[in-house]
Amino acid sequence: MTTPRDPADAARTPDGIASRRRIHPAWWVAGVAFLALLAAAGFRAAPGALMVPLHEEFGWSTTIMSLAVSINLLLYGLTAPFAAALMDRFGIRQVVAAALTLVALGAGGSVLMTASWQLLLFWGVLIGLGTGSMALVFAATIANRWFVRRRGLVMGILTAGSATGQLIFLPPVAALAESSGWRIASLLVAGVAIAAVPVVWLVLRDHPADRGVLPLGADPLTYTPPPRTTGNAAKRALDGLVFASKKPSFWALVFAFAICGATTNGLIGIHFIPSAHDHGMATTTAAGLLAVVGIFDIAGTIASGWLTDKFDPRILLVTYYAFRGVGLVLLPWLLSDVVHPSMVLFVVIYGLDWVATVPPTAVLCREIFGDRGTIVFGWVFAAHQIGAAAAALGAGVIRDTFGTYTYAWWGGAALCAIAALLSLVVRRPAPVVEKSSHGVH
Repeated sequence: MTTPRDPADAARTPDGIASRRRIHPAWWVAGVAFLALLAAAGFRAAPGALMVPLHEEFGWSTTIMSLAVSINLLLYGLTAPFAAALMDRFGIRQVVAAALTLVALGAGGSVLMTASWQLLLFWGVLIGLGTGSMALVFAATIANRWFVRRRGLVMGILTAGSATGQLIFLPPVAALAESSGWRIASLLVAGVAIAAVPVVWLVLRDHPADRGVLPLGADPLTYTPPPRTTGNAAKRALDGLVFASKKPSFWALVFAFAICGATTNGLIGIHFIPSAHDHGMATTTAAGLLAVVGIFDIAGTIASGWLTDKFDPRILLVTYYAFRGVGLVLLPWLLSDVVHPSMVLFVVIYGLDWVATVPPTAVLCREIFGDRGTIVFGWVFAAHQIGAAAAALGAGVIRDTFGTYTYAWWGGAALCAIAALLSLVVRRPAPVVEKSSHGVH
């Protein structure tokens, strides 16, 4: 028998599962999860870039198009906790492959639209269910199952994949919509989503044991694999909601994260481009600015994951919401027909802050709710999307009523102040006190 080069490579559980390898399979799983989240987020970039050409071709109002996006965001959130339970019950790759297929069907089928109700079906229902079946509970599932060490960092990286995918697609979607038509842009999104399916099927696995390893950072002498889930997935999701709803911290996280969704996906993600267009800025230029938000979002979210591993997540949340609120207060004075340095500064700060709230929120769910933390995070994320849906529709109504988005931006700023206060209400569990024969230490 060959002696391993490194004794750590030989560390095994009682079941004979290798604990370490040179490149831990968890990193491959996380990489493909990042790719899948990137692909699924592609359509979420489309509405902001396609609202103007759809209005020009069909005459649909901003309110109608905002309603389609609101349905999408609502289903995106409400599907999340059930998707987490379905992943537990039927497997990650099965759920993710089906979700990407739904996104492709919704984006590809939208090219056949002739009436506004079809917009609600394709943009709202199909794509909402598809993206919601992955969402950030998918990221939380991967981080919690495959990682013990670096969990916050991995959650930050996967969150960046979801948010950045939404933003980096903006320039090509906007350019194609302007040069070749919105239908070609929609087909691009459909093609990216379906292309990710075979990669997901080949690489993703449900548990580290399926690859013959322990989670990254797990101690082979003390680690106990969690029991495999059986039973009704919907019941598990609802039981998780009942369990969490008894804790005041759950509601503080819910309302704060709803505000997070309102001030990112609902306001900036959907209405920044139309608002910039109102000020005379070219659609492609505004899309480019949102793409820059995506670039800085990668750095901000990964840094937030790293910070979450080191500092109190609640203080991080207060800081993030405060910076976001200041940005929204100033936005009406920053928008113009050309890009000024002050607008670039706004884009950088908003990018760093875009979904930096996700790693600390996910970690708090895990700390407070234990093994049910992923499903509870699914419900918290559902609130995120309910907030996004309400803001997407509300901002559209404000624009049609007052002829400007200014009141929507200021309303978002006021909500950020409330979210910062709510973050301070969250109570973390007391640290476990270890006992020994020498006393308590």
